[in-house]
Amino acid sequence: MLSYTLFNLGPYHICLWNIIFLSIIFGVAVLLRRIIHKSLKRYLKNANIRLEGRRVTWLKLLSQSVYLLATYIAVLSFNINNDDVTFGDFLNFNLIESKKFTISFYHIIVIIFIFFLARVALNLSMLFISRKFRNSKNFNPGTEFIYIQIAKYIIYVFAIISSLKALEIDVSLLITSSVGLFVGLGLGLQDVFKDMISGVVLLVESNVRVGDVIEISNGGKTEAIVAKILKINVRTTHIETRDGNVLIIPNAKLTQEYVENWTHGTNLSRFRIPVTVAYGTNTELVTRILKQAALSHPKVKKTEPVIVRLAHFGDNGLEMELIFWADQSWDIQNYKSEIRFEVDRLFREYNITVPYPQRDMHIVNQGNHFFNNPTEGSKDL
Repeated sequence: MLSYTLFNLGPYHICLWNIIFLSIIFGVAVLLRRIIHKSLKRYLKNANIRLEGRRVTWLKLLSQSVYLLATYIAVLSFNINNDDVTFGDFLNFNLIESKKFTISFYHIIVIIFIFFLARVALNLSMLFISRKFRNSKNFNPGTEFIYIQIAKYIIYVFAIISSLKALEIDVSLLITSSVGLFVGLGLGLQDVFKDMISGVVLLVESNVRVGDVIEISNGGKTEAIVAKILKINVRTTHIETRDGNVLIIPNAKLTQEYVENWTHGTNLSRFRIPVTVAYGTNTELVTRILKQAALSHPKVKKTEPVIVRLAHFGDNGLEMELIFWADQSWDIQNYKSEIRFEVDRLFREYNITVPYPQRDMHIVNQGNHFFNNPTEGSKDL
């Protein structure tokens, strides 16, 4: 019963005995890996060898190499009920066979090994880049992330090309025969390619980095978006708005529209709060109140001048502006709101009126006919 063939794996006939042996082999491999990992870690700790950087990577590779040995032993265990099949026969068994290429177990193992090496190369690159940047005085996690992303793309592109070579597929012939397809894809996916090129530009130029706070606008046509950069991919960028929502936007939006980078600019910036008061109000008193409200806020720079100026003689009242300096902050709108609350409190304390929009209507009597001649007030406050 245990020797009854359940299914075939290449040239091997798999029975219940094979499944039992596979379970035992990989169970022992998992246990052995944990023992080796703990033993090496304990030895390095007792020897006062710090476990960081490259040593951690090699420790993981050494402990995980147990699985490679377990895989080899697992394949050899198939000979229990397949005496006439060798390991070479298993590797050379063709899973897919056509006129142009064949795929065997050997090719699959080679491809897995190529991507395993690519993963090792990526880990070593990340260690090298992290060590180089973190030892620098001008350490910037955004720049580190950009170089890691570029290294990832380069390594995996070479891994894919090497995999095609391992399958004996002519890459140049594949590209040449697919020119028509690429042209069609280029026309249909031109926006995607535009976003991908924009992503490369963002990663190379480093004008926008992970962790930066930016303001995105399209020339004032719509309301500007203030957001924090979470992640930059090849085609899209993840941003977090002030409301805590995560948006995924195309990279072209960051390269073709108006983007103000608050993080790369100067920390200090000038802000305005418009205020309208009724005609006849004591403007000197209003000026003192507005300055008092601004200077009472802890985020307003006391070393910079607070200015109150009369901007316009509006249709509804005197249009004034409170101008102050503060750090360009993620919460600047909250700070401006708190100053407005203080202005409103002081206005009520000193009986200063904020006028409503007004409309005057003049009625002209010409005989038995009445004509309305409305004169509309200006825009709302």
